[in-house]
Amino acid sequence: VQLQASGGGLVQAGDSLRLACTASGRTFQIYTTGWFRQAPGKEREFVAAITRPGEITYAGDSLQGRFIVSRDSRKNTAYLQMNNLKPEDTAAYYCAVDLHQPRDVTNADRYDYWGQGTQVTVSS
Repeated sequence: VQLQASGGGLVQAGDSLRLACTASGRTFQIYTTGWFRQAPGKEREFVAAITRPGEITYAGDSLQGRFIVSRDSRKNTAYLQMNNLKPEDTAAYYCAVDLHQPRDVTNADRYDYWGQGTQVTVSS
């Protein structure tokens, strides 16, 4: 499975961005698509995930109110809609897929394939 992440950029606080993660290859085996982010000097952290049946998990209340994860199976693409962005959201955002079920969607070690990352920078 190959993953291509896109949609990052430089925005101002309060703006929105939509990230996309397009999969190719053995896409029929994908069970979970997860989003993670890593800010400079910090560890990679879980953001959100969506499973094949449509179960959604967010990292916490603060993200759930601003971020929305979705997927379009026909396009083999998952999305992360990010609204009301804050400077603390600045990070490289990565998508990843897990071919197995069910597993801890918040654990980066559980994922089998990763995209290259897309940078999101939010200025104040």
